[in-house]
Amino acid sequence: MLSDRTLNRTLLARQHLLARSRLTVHEMCDHLIGLQAQDSPPPFVGLWSRLVDFDPTVVSNALEDRSLARITLMRGTIHMVTPPDALRIAPHVQPELEKIPFRKGFNYGAMVGLDPDEVRAHGERVLGDEPMSAAELRLRAAELYPDRDPGAVVQTWLYQLPVLQTPPRGTWKNSSRPIWSRVEPWLGAPLDPSYPLAELLVRYLRAFGPASTMDMQTWSKLLGMKQAIDQLGDRVRTYTDERGRTLYDTADGELADPELPAPVRLLGWYDNAVLSHQDRTRIVPDGNAPRLRAFAAAVAPVLVDGYLAGLYKIFPESGTARLRISPTRKWTRAERAEVEAEAHALLAFMEADREPRVEILDVDADLRP
Repeated sequence: MLSDRTLNRTLLARQHLLARSRLTVHEMCDHLIGLQAQDSPPPFVGLWSRLVDFDPTVVSNALEDRSLARITLMRGTIHMVTPPDALRIAPHVQPELEKIPFRKGFNYGAMVGLDPDEVRAHGERVLGDEPMSAAELRLRAAELYPDRDPGAVVQTWLYQLPVLQTPPRGTWKNSSRPIWSRVEPWLGAPLDPSYPLAELLVRYLRAFGPASTMDMQTWSKLLGMKQAIDQLGDRVRTYTDERGRTLYDTADGELADPELPAPVRLLGWYDNAVLSHQDRTRIVPDGNAPRLRAFAAAVAPVLVDGYLAGLYKIFPESGTARLRISPTRKWTRAERAEVEAEAHALLAFMEADREPRVEILDVDADLRP
């Protein structure tokens, strides 16, 4: 049986959160199967937390030269991935994404009654081979569907077509509005539908395992986990966790010593280390999902002794940058000092031109000033 603490340290080791790594940015993106990039800053924080001497201009340059891409993938959210992953994961994700806009609950039924194939064909012609802003897409949608909400039509196209966000959005310090492109013309290569789901799950286990099939489904929002795992045969082995669930791991996967020390880490909001399991007790003490509504307001997790033990948010102001932290439990004096030091290091990275101010609040205090 694997204890929660063994699972915790193993996850942190595989996520490169026990010690910063000397992998390159591209190697880390490949290992993690992308970084959550729904907003622009989080992948930079995620890489800073995992890499030695991380230089954010490497990411900006990679987005510009197209050796990294920000594309809608797992869970229908933007991930920053290498081009091979963009081309081979998208075919797994697209069938599920394409179902979303024609459900009655999508934008109050805005697309109900339209032929999905016809809508997709219009979208392919409109988007073509050149990047296009959402505003331009809305104008074309209004011309083609004058009796429909043009915003809903554009959202439908962005679900139906494999698309990505092009620079400058997503580069260092740039949160400009998205410019969209179809994946294949931007990356200059066709999608690869031959990549087996089983191989994707092997990579998930190397970065997030051991894990249950429900954990895999939570991470990916794909179906068919058990059948894909069964195809791997003796390439995987099984464990049982403290709740009696069956966990899968690669046959050569190493488990971490549960007594390893875990340094304080400040992650980006939506970091996959916290969101990629159905049962999050390996990193969230009570197993509940972090407050996603708060994360959407740029609130992010603080890991203390390997577990989520606080939330933080940076408030840039004229001349200063305030990093406010709300612990979720009482910290020891040593833990508090380590959190404060890591917070100052993050401010030096994120807001180097502002005077840093770290404020550790009372347990469960409101982060808003």
